[in-house]
Amino acid sequence: MEKEVLLDVKNLCKYFQVGKGLTLKAVDDVSFKIHLGETLGLVGESGCGKTTCGRTCIGIYNKTSGQVSYDGKDVHSLKGAEKKAFKKEVQMIFQDPYASLDPRMTVADIVAEGIDIHGLAKDKKERTEKIYHYLDLVGLNKEHANRFVHEFSGGQRQRIGIARALAVEPKFIVLDEPISALDVSIQAQIVNLLIKLQNDMKLTYLFVAHDLSMVKHISDRVAVMYLGSMVEVTTSEELYRNPLHPYTQALLSAIPIPDPQVEMERESTRIKLEGDVPSPINPAPGCRFRGRCKYANEKCSQCAPTLKDVGNGHMLACHRYDEL
Repeated sequence: MEKEVLLDVKNLCKYFQVGKGLTLKAVDDVSFKIHLGETLGLVGESGCGKTTCGRTCIGIYNKTSGQVSYDGKDVHSLKGAEKKAFKKEVQMIFQDPYASLDPRMTVADIVAEGIDIHGLAKDKKERTEKIYHYLDLVGLNKEHANRFVHEFSGGQRQRIGIARALAVEPKFIVLDEPISALDVSIQAQIVNLLIKLQNDMKLTYLFVAHDLSMVKHISDRVAVMYLGSMVEVTTSEELYRNPLHPYTQALLSAIPIPDPQVEMERESTRIKLEGDVPSPINPAPGCRFRGRCKYANEKCSQCAPTLKDVGNGHMLACHRYDEL
């Protein structure tokens, strides 16, 4: 039986006006679902629109068109008490732990900010207990509570950001490249922490990233974006075993292998994309990947492929598979 859908995104568009008559189509006709308790990895090159997509899905940005439903409710029409309840249930952990934490606040006040706003502690004693509890959950201790963020490393700051998000007892968290600003030695620790927290607290994640090796480790399903459009969505296992879109194939072939000998042997099979990335400002009709795709034909320049099921829930937007 299919799990309950928590987030349902249909034909979502987010455009920015960047000049007279110029429209940047950051997210263009994107559709996907996230089921309760799962992690959907959202991947693609820098500038493909994945962060904008995540922020629009939870109402940080207003949509241009389309619909985002969270637990059956339209995210962009929530008001009053419903909107406040939504902001408690849905949190975001940001990419840069140096910029996302207020340097003038103590760690205790950062973690307790949501607790105070939503009235989750009946008195000062309970507030303090909650602060210590969430610091402990992320691998910090109560001695850290009265210190300021400039005293911590990048990995510790990201743990503080995670504690802040957890303190309001959310159900759904958007993780916006939460490890890309961290040392490689720390990245695996943070990902393992996120997996443990998800299992212990029954959380649902949208994990935005460009590191495909980490996405494989944490995600149940993976959605691949290219220049504002979704090109492939399937289970993590299926994507790494049988990537179908030429862009996905190129991304996976670029993942480095730790063994130098194997990496050297694989160099001859690496897919190198030719051509330049087109501009997302007033894009031409057709498939946006066609200028870099060796399989592109006349149909690709005339109409954009739509995302469709090519078998076993493997969603693909590519004219090569139109007959499937």
